[in-house]
Amino acid sequence: MALGPYASFIVTSYALVAAVVAILITWIAIDFRRQKARLRELEASGITRRSGRSAADIR
Repeated sequence: MALGPYASFIVTSYALVAAVVAILITWIAIDFRRQKARLRELEASGITRRSGRSAADIR
C-alpha cells in the first residue's frame, strides 16, 4: 500500500480520529454510569420519574 508523499499526514490523521473516537466512547460510558448512579440516589430519596408513573396515577 503506497500512500505517497502524504503518508505521514494520512496516518497521523487516522490515528488522531481513532483517539478522539475512543475518548468520546469512554466519556459517554463514564457519564452513563454517573447518570444511572444519580438516578438511583434520587429514586432512593423518594423522587420519582414522571415516566415511571402508571396511567392510574395521572388521573
